[in-house]
Amino acid sequence: MTGLVIKNTGSWYLVKTDNDGQCVECKVKGNFRLKGIRSTNPVAVGDRVQIVMNAGGTGFITQIEDRKNYIIRRASNLSKQSHILAANLDQCMLIATVNHPETSTIFIDRLLASAEAYRVPARLIFNKTDLYDDDERRYLDALISLYTHIGYPCFTAAALTGEGTDRIRNELKGRITLFAGNSGVGKSTLINAILPDADARTGAISYVHDKGMHTTTFSEMYPVDDEGGYIIDTPGVKGFGTFDMEVTEIGHYFPEIFQVSSECRYSDCTHRNEPGCAVRRAVEEHLISQSRYTSYLNMLDDKEESKYRTGY
Repeated sequence: MTGLVIKNTGSWYLVKTDNDGQCVECKVKGNFRLKGIRSTNPVAVGDRVQIVMNAGGTGFITQIEDRKNYIIRRASNLSKQSHILAANLDQCMLIATVNHPETSTIFIDRLLASAEAYRVPARLIFNKTDLYDDDERRYLDALISLYTHIGYPCFTAAALTGEGTDRIRNELKGRITLFAGNSGVGKSTLINAILPDADARTGAISYVHDKGMHTTTFSEMYPVDDEGGYIIDTPGVKGFGTFDMEVTEIGHYFPEIFQVSSECRYSDCTHRNEPGCAVRRAVEEHLISQSRYTSYLNMLDDKEESKYRTGY
């Protein structure tokens, strides 16, 4: 029997079967591991799986069908394992906030680079626009201009008022979409605004530090329509450690850096100190954003120091 993994609590999985749409609680059978991937979660939400039923009405996952893509991050500090956020995606929507709490451009760029690496089209949703003052709105406009120019579609929303949610809902039809972002950016509130019947758990911001507190503790899919559209809600993360990227590849996942790098004097240029570097020249001439270049260097540091800096 085949089905779709629609929920993962860490200890069991909920699988929606293909033949009758029944939802079956499943465990992973035996010492099940994905070949070649050191992952904390061998099965991810969005996976297509084969299951066998047992006498108690639950099931065992016996096989994962080939994935078309996935989004992955480093599991924790100094970890050599990965955590797969979701699989078989049509797009990823990164939820960000200019404030309450602030999403750093380094976090945004890390997630966008990971989406590029695993061939997942990415878009940005800037939430909580109803809370911004004039300076924050000007900064928001600058971010939208930056990422739109690179090629990432941007949306604005105020989940509590419903502003912008209709436009986002139209982009979800018939697609499996990962919602990802820092803790506290309002992913679950936005899902409830887009899908009133979703009943996703929401939480408050810790105003002492203006940081998000983890509310969603597991990954879950919410149906958008009858055309196969789903939103995947995932636990908020405070940092996004990239995984399994070589130093020479990281520039490939920044489209504007990759485009200019063909003009570098050396084919293996890392765009730091090498003579004849077209990327550094483009940064100096403001053709490439300083913030994007800083994010690129930050990811290079990850690889060379074999660590992930939680401050970002």
